[in-house]
Amino acid sequence: MNKTQSLSLEALRERIDAVDNELLAVLGKRQALVAQVIAVKERDMLPARIPDRVTEVVDRVMQEAPKHGTSPDLAKAVWTAMIEWFITFEEKALRR
Repeated sequence: MNKTQSLSLEALRERIDAVDNELLAVLGKRQALVAQVIAVKERDMLPARIPDRVTEVVDRVMQEAPKHGTSPDLAKAVWTAMIEWFITFEEKALRR
């Protein structure tokens, strides 16, 4: 019997919840950085959406994903959704 087989569903869910908390902490760090980006974009009169940057970020995480045991398709889906949320967040802040 391997390690996964010996864990209960409840124990696995607790581990998933712990990872979710780690992800939330990292998202909080990212949001704080985006707040700083908003200040720069406002100063430099840049738009919230910069398509080349979106493509660059998504391509990079898809390439990095396998190195972290993550599906490139999952990385693409998560980062695309996250980036869209942050663009909306930036657009609200940048309303001129």
